[in-house]
Amino acid sequence: MIQKLIKSISSFLLLTPLAACAQNDHYEQTKTFQQMNNATATKTEHKMETATFGAGCYWCTEAQFQMLKGVDKVESGFSGGHVVNPTYTQVCTGNTGHAEVCNITYDPSVISFDELLAAFWTCHDPTTLNRQGNDVGTQYRSVIFYHNDEQKQKAEQYKKKLNDEKAWDKPVVTEIAAFTKFYKAEDYHQNYYNENGEAPYCHFVIGPKVEKFKKVFKDKLKAK
Repeated sequence: MIQKLIKSISSFLLLTPLAACAQNDHYEQTKTFQQMNNATATKTEHKMETATFGAGCYWCTEAQFQMLKGVDKVESGFSGGHVVNPTYTQVCTGNTGHAEVCNITYDPSVISFDELLAAFWTCHDPTTLNRQGNDVGTQYRSVIFYHNDEQKQKAEQYKKKLNDEKAWDKPVVTEIAAFTKFYKAEDYHQNYYNENGEAPYCHFVIGPKVEKFKKVFKDKLKAK
C-alpha cells in the first residue's frame, strides 16, 4: 500500500514531488518520503494566495501548516455552512453545516498549491467520513474549499488518482466544494497548539501529529 501511495503522489506532483501519506501506517516510512523532497517546484508568482482545508480539528491542522515554508498565516474558523457568523458552540452541534477549517495564506513562489495538497492528505485520514479519531460529526469532515478553477481541477485530479491507484485500503471521501465564506473562530482558538502546548489534547493528540509531520516534511519546514 505504501508503494502505491508513493507512486500516486510523485506522479501527480511531477515537479513538486512532496511527500504525502496516510496518517497512521505510512508516517513510519519517512526516509522514503524524504527522498521525494529533493526537487524544487517551478514557481513564477509572488502574490499571496489562499487555500482552505478542513481536516478534522482545526487545532491540529493549524499546528501542522504553520510549520511550512511559504505559509504566511493560518487562521482557524468555519466554512461550508448556512448559519451566518457561527460560534464554536453552534458549530459543535453539527447543525450549522460548517466544517472546521483553516484558511491558509501562502506565497506560491515558495510553496505551491500542489505541495499544500500533498500536506493536506498527509495530515489526516481522508478515508473516514465525518470523523477524525475521536472527533465525530460533519464539522470534522475532510474537505477542500477551492478558490478558483485551478484549485478545483488539481484537487479533483489528485483525489481521483489516489483512489484509482488505491493509495489507501479505503477510498478517499474528501469533499471538494467551492469556497463561499470563511468565519474566523474565536480568538482563543487561534495559534492554539503554540499557546496551549501542555494541555492534554495538545500533548496527547496534536503533539504526536506535529512530530510525525515534521519528520516527513523536514526539508520544507521554516527555520526556527
